[in-house]
Amino acid sequence: MPAGARADFLVPMDLSQTNHLKAYGLAYHVLAKGENVKWLLNYRGGSFLIPEKSGFSMEAQARGVRIEIVDGARVASILQEINDSNADVVLLEKAPAIAIYAPPNKQPWDDAVMLALNYAGIPYTIVYDQEVLAGELEKYDWLHLHHEDFTGQYGKFYAGFRTADWYIREQILNEKIAAALGFKKVSEEKKAVARAIREFVRAGGFLFAMCSATDSFDIALAAEGIDVVPREYDHDGTTPNCQNLLDFGKSLAFENFKLVMDPLVYEFSDIDMTGTAAARGETRDYFTLFEFSAKYDPVPTMLVQDHVSVIKGFMGQTTSFKKGVIKKKVLILGEVKNGDEARYIHGNFGMGTFTFLGGHDPEDYQHLVGDPPTDLGLYPNSPGYRLILNNILFPAAKKKEQKT
Repeated sequence: MPAGARADFLVPMDLSQTNHLKAYGLAYHVLAKGENVKWLLNYRGGSFLIPEKSGFSMEAQARGVRIEIVDGARVASILQEINDSNADVVLLEKAPAIAIYAPPNKQPWDDAVMLALNYAGIPYTIVYDQEVLAGELEKYDWLHLHHEDFTGQYGKFYAGFRTADWYIREQILNEKIAAALGFKKVSEEKKAVARAIREFVRAGGFLFAMCSATDSFDIALAAEGIDVVPREYDHDGTTPNCQNLLDFGKSLAFENFKLVMDPLVYEFSDIDMTGTAAARGETRDYFTLFEFSAKYDPVPTMLVQDHVSVIKGFMGQTTSFKKGVIKKKVLILGEVKNGDEARYIHGNFGMGTFTFLGGHDPEDYQHLVGDPPTDLGLYPNSPGYRLILNNILFPAAKKKEQKT
């Protein structure tokens, strides 16, 4: 390389990349070391341009991440190509402080976000109800809601698992936590937690959720002040006419949904379209990412960066969202073509944002209770897991004025 030439390297994120998931960890590592990263939106799958300092190229090699050394002339050519196309450069400036809302007890399922962060080498802190209600979320930029039921119905696993040891332990633990925090019922304590998380978003926090944490969160917010939990879960009855008392002005993403009140039915409401996805079957279950203008819509563009535009579907307790109950201001990022299903949505609330992704594990189509965790070493180029990791880097972007 000629003397004085700028030394950078490109982390390609198209099909040539050997390990897409660890590439995100590399970008986070560079940010944590105090250096900026340029995210090249819509350029070769959302590639990264990283300064060659402090042995970053050696770090890439150690992580198994493919890089391309680029001199000043090549960088200028890339930037010109970006300027002339539906692409743009976003500056990543700061490694976000990451929290995961997860229970202290070992649950019989795994969380895709924790798997992704562990594999990519991105640090995080686990918080739960005590920390949330103590106001500790202000320490963090980004919060993920682990597979959780914010309605206080223990995932509505009553019909199939109410005699299982793990279910009994979870109920006992949650009742103890609620009592210690001054609540008479788990459902009321969970709703208080949901409201605290909503305030975290309002104040500028970035919220990400998958599976049952998406719709149960909004149900809990809309059900403030009323009881929507059957006797089987909280030992008393529901508020009469509770469906008509829901306040959709308090929820983030969904409105006009209908609750499923039967305690023996494994479903919270008609927000979820798991039944429709199941009827379609694994071989025909795919969803398509929208393409956005990087120059005019950088936020959704960041969230859909991938090396493919069609993603293999995956089931969860909440698999997809009925379009008819999604609030009008919420943006659909990914959908099932020719259907009423949204899989991936995003919205603004106050000074912050929320992003919901349906399904449980992008590389395990139907992850059942008790199944072993997915080995991401077998899926280093997973398009579905990339969507999760896009959300991790999104808060690092240089802030632009956002709509409230």
